Amino acid sequence: MLDEYEADHHTGMDTRMISMEIRAYTAGYPFLVSRICQLIGERFVPEKYCTLREAWTEDGIREAVNVIVTEKNTLFDSLMSKLREYDHLRSQLRRSLLQGETIEYLPDDPAQEQLMMYGFIINCHNTIAVSNKLFEIRLYRTYLGESRFADELRGSALDHKPEFTKNGELNIRLIMVRFIETQKIIRNLMDEEAEKRFFEEEGREKFLTYLSPIINGAGTFSIEEQTRDRTRMDVVIHYLGKRYVIEMKIWQGAKIRSDGEQQVIEYLNRYGLSSGYMLSFSFNKHKETGVHDVKFGDKLLIEGIV
Repeated sequence: MLDEYEADHHTGMDTRMISMEIRAYTAGYPFLVSRICQLIGERFVPEKYCTLREAWTEDGIREAVNVIVTEKNTLFDSLMSKLREYDHLRSQLRRSLLQGETIEYLPDDPAQEQLMMYGFIINCHNTIAVSNKLFEIRLYRTYLGESRFADELRGSALDHKPEFTKNGELNIRLIMVRFIETQKIIRNLMDEEAEKRFFEEEGREKFLTYLSPIINGAGTFSIEEQTRDRTRMDVVIHYLGKRYVIEMKIWQGAKIRSDGEQQVIEYLNRYGLSSGYMLSFSFNKHKETGVHDVKFGDKLLIEGIV
């Protein structure tokens, strides 16, 4: 399809790269593929770009994603309607996305059968997964908007939002600093059970809830599929054409921390970035909270400990 479009319009796009990028967000879901292409080809020039050559880029795709995940359409209405109909599956997907729980594939479960029939979820090695990144991003927005932490964190994030951006760039270091400060106030450090619950169930949800209003309107985030588990979650933020990688980990000792650092460095090499971030939720009573820098050759890793 893109090759035919390019033959007619001569935009100079790399059709293979563009098709791979679109597939990374949509997994080939027809409505989403068509909507991305429609926005880039029919709406973004001259609204966002001067020429089609500028629009048919990775940046143009991310702009289309920003539009789609915030718009009302029949597809997302259908997704949310089905989840409201099957509330137990809605709760399971929430825990899967925010806490890394796995959902067993049950071939006779009517809720799973319905959502699979509509292409909203898939069977991935006998566990249930959301079928594409765009659906995931939309669900994250919904779940974080409903989070019981929204009131306590969104106000704080919005109060500091003007200082988090400068010249179109996010100051992730400062975002982590302010988030850690907020958690020092909210958490009861003398309550061991509350501390454990914070790390196992609440920490990552709280950070994503804090992050969401900061980037809304100008960016999105997605979670690397292979890292969504009980101990690790890698967040990739796309904001005004720039990419930021944050690894969130539950502290499990120095070796796990070292492995996490190496994983972030591998991401930086893959994306051609010079700096990355790691946010650790530590249950160590003698931890030193805060943010500090670690140099790895020509790479800078900025680590925060909650």
